[in-house]
Amino acid sequence: MAEDTVKWMDTVTKLDRKYAGCVVVAGSHGGEFAAYCAARAQIRAMIFNDAGVGKEAEGIYALSYFDKLGVPAATTSHLLSRIGDGRDNFENGVISYVNETARKIGCAAGQKAKACAHNMLAMPAFAYEVPPKAESRTIIPGGDVCPSVVVIDSLALLLPEDAQRIMVAGSHGALLPTDDRLLLNGDALGTLFCDAGFGKDGIGVRRIQKLDELGKPGASVSVTSARIGNGMSVLESGILSFVNDTAAGYGASVGMTAREYVELLQGAFAGRGP
Repeated sequence: MAEDTVKWMDTVTKLDRKYAGCVVVAGSHGGEFAAYCAARAQIRAMIFNDAGVGKEAEGIYALSYFDKLGVPAATTSHLLSRIGDGRDNFENGVISYVNETARKIGCAAGQKAKACAHNMLAMPAFAYEVPPKAESRTIIPGGDVCPSVVVIDSLALLLPEDAQRIMVAGSHGALLPTDDRLLLNGDALGTLFCDAGFGKDGIGVRRIQKLDELGKPGASVSVTSARIGNGMSVLESGILSFVNDTAAGYGASVGMTAREYVELLQGAFAGRGP
């Protein structure tokens, strides 16, 4: 296990076992996929962004998840620090929720994230068993003409082979300060994210706005309409809360269902993908 250390990072998808035993303050939301990524790294304690809490309180799901493991966890307010920006969450974050394990060692809502992270160092590092996680990537065939849809829980799961597909992601639509790749390791014909409650500086849709520069349609669903970090929930129950100019040019509009938006793009790109 690592020495008593507090680290910050933009996304928990980059956590690995070298962070075992560390207290980590991340820009990531506190949904199920993010909780799993943090747990598999065997972190000592974790602070996420609450992403506006959202449908079924998915933005703070990690709190109960880590309570079951006996690991302290907390979230910062999405209104006071930018989701996807680890440094901002560490330096300016204000705690919005804590789990019972964290409360017992002095963590509380209203604390500065730095103070909460310091309190978390009181928890000894230990090894724990990580619950298995269901598949987080699904391909929905589009038929003979329309492009397929790749449904992923995190943008980190988008691959180069998805370049001719429509992407539906459970991820927030924020840009990462330490990674300027708009679609990270992959590409897609069109995209759909979660707005994470828009948040501080409207960061929750910043990536979607930048996709206009590539001429790519992008949109987000409201965090209150679908579970953040769950791509299938975004597709099945999401209601559009933001569309970029390119998507609007294809006929997308706020208030559409996610399925209507995806079908719109499939029609627009008919013949372009597998």
